[in-house]
Amino acid sequence: MKESWSAFDTFEPHFRPLVVIELAKDTKEETKEWLTQRIEDKKKNGGAQLLVKPLAKEDGGKIDGNENIYLVGASYLRLLLGAETVGLVKECNDNSMRTFTYSSRKTFKDFAEDNHNFLTMSECQYIIKHELENLRAKDEKMIPGYPQAKLYPGKSIDEIRCYFGETIALYFGFLEYFTFALVPMALIGIPYYVFAWEDYDKYVMFASFNLLWSTVILEVWKRCCARMTYRWGTLLMKRQFEEPRPGFHGVLGINPVTGKEEPVYSSIKRQLRIYLVSLPFVCLCLYLSLYVMMIYFDMEQLALDYHEENETSFSNLMLFVPSIIYAVVIEIMNRIYRYAAEFLTSWENHRLESSHQNHLILKVLVFNFLNCFASLFYIAFVLFDMKLLRQSLATLLITSQILNQFAEALFPYWLQKRHNKKIKKRMCASKMDSDLSLFEQINMEKEMGTYLGTFDDYLELFLQFGYVSLFSCVYPLAAVFAVLNNITETYSDALKMCKIFKRPFSEPTANIGVWQLAFETMSVISVVTNCALIGMSSQVNAIFPESKTDLILIVVLVEHILLAMKFVMAFLIPDKPRDIQIKLARLEFESLEALKRQQIKLAAESLKDETHEGKKRI
Repeated sequence: MKESWSAFDTFEPHFRPLVVIELAKDTKEETKEWLTQRIEDKKKNGGAQLLVKPLAKEDGGKIDGNENIYLVGASYLRLLLGAETVGLVKECNDNSMRTFTYSSRKTFKDFAEDNHNFLTMSECQYIIKHELENLRAKDEKMIPGYPQAKLYPGKSIDEIRCYFGETIALYFGFLEYFTFALVPMALIGIPYYVFAWEDYDKYVMFASFNLLWSTVILEVWKRCCARMTYRWGTLLMKRQFEEPRPGFHGVLGINPVTGKEEPVYSSIKRQLRIYLVSLPFVCLCLYLSLYVMMIYFDMEQLALDYHEENETSFSNLMLFVPSIIYAVVIEIMNRIYRYAAEFLTSWENHRLESSHQNHLILKVLVFNFLNCFASLFYIAFVLFDMKLLRQSLATLLITSQILNQFAEALFPYWLQKRHNKKIKKRMCASKMDSDLSLFEQINMEKEMGTYLGTFDDYLELFLQFGYVSLFSCVYPLAAVFAVLNNITETYSDALKMCKIFKRPFSEPTANIGVWQLAFETMSVISVVTNCALIGMSSQVNAIFPESKTDLILIVVLVEHILLAMKFVMAFLIPDKPRDIQIKLARLEFESLEALKRQQIKLAAESLKDETHEGKKRI
């Protein structure tokens, strides 16, 4: 682990200039002062912790015409810490090449505390450049002296992790990554929407890109996730034994593995509850979802008949009404089913929290997938109506995003604001003499809701990923609306975490858990769906005008080849970057060596004790 920057004093009165910065001629003095202060400030305050001074003559006076030139350098200690940050690789005493770390600096060849040539000039300049480029606005809203130049301070993922913990930070990291990953799809989708609105044959190329995109982004995310969690120290965290979850109940007994006293519940009873109660209930809900879907298609047919009879602007608007009603009903059914799934999963009485979450997620995902996507599959592969598919997808996507934003953030925030006003009125009426600010804060926060975890947030992104990866070739703007939604989602989730809910306790985690498998499963389904859509296009059908059997066989063959390529790609792209793999292997080796040394020490002490006891007996 890196040592804290605050533990080092990197100031040095004399330094070697490494980089020259020239500011614009009309730069104001207050701007210069602010910039130099940011460069010199501590890392914990958002600065670069470097050394900077204006270019001056040997007698101390400034050179005319060069008042805006500044020399930037760093102390030797600061450069060593920066070498670890940028990941410089240096030669060790055993002639191996390793990533430099300050804590193990003495193991590197030619290192000495007074050897300032350990880092080359180019390496020093690269470190300075890296630190200057990574300066970020913290609390500033604008550049001093230039009020029109707005700054946009924000919280980094590392700062979110320090305040909320790794689980919340990892969700925001995934949300940010997924939003950027959607940008290429959005950029390609806009011209497709503008220039190929009615030409469904051209979606073949878009669907082909979709296949590659859905695979690559998930594999790259695993690498990004490993890099983040390694930096936080949670990638290496392993629990020797997972404790029973708080809600687990049963007769007290002794765990045969750990020897601890804990509740014991028969696994046979749990299996009976799952297969005789939970599974039939889930099947009943799925049947109800399909029944509601058929009612929706009846409404679509009524709206279409009404439009064909009247053909007015009002009848044209009525075509969208069934889809909007169905989207609202889907959201209501999803939320009602969520409560039922939570009750059933709790009633099943799973011993471990991981098992409880896996069963809950499986129940919810199966129902949500069928409820949200069954109608789209029916339209695409039973009705073969691409126009209706595009209309339904757009309505479901946009309506669900609006409802989620309202239900998750706006409505709870409005309720919280109303409660805060009541608290303030009550305090003014009582005229309390105590610390009003503390009293107000406690009373406001105790009435806040309890944050139940990132389940709903990941579920929303999962469904969004499904809309984009499955059918966005028919409605290319799906990725555009997803990007816009995720931008507002970032702020609404931040509002929800900071203003609506109580701050949750931190929960260390190394990845996004079972959601990674859920997204990968959706990407596999997207391969099958997009291959089927490509096979249905008139371009491909024109190649096989007579034999539809050959077309089906070739589509199935291509689908299997693409799935095989997908799994090969997932196998070839390592989940962890090479530098992280090297560090993990080194840590594991050092742990084994330390364990061996400890065992040898214990054996030696035991032998010494036995020898001493033998001498005493003699």
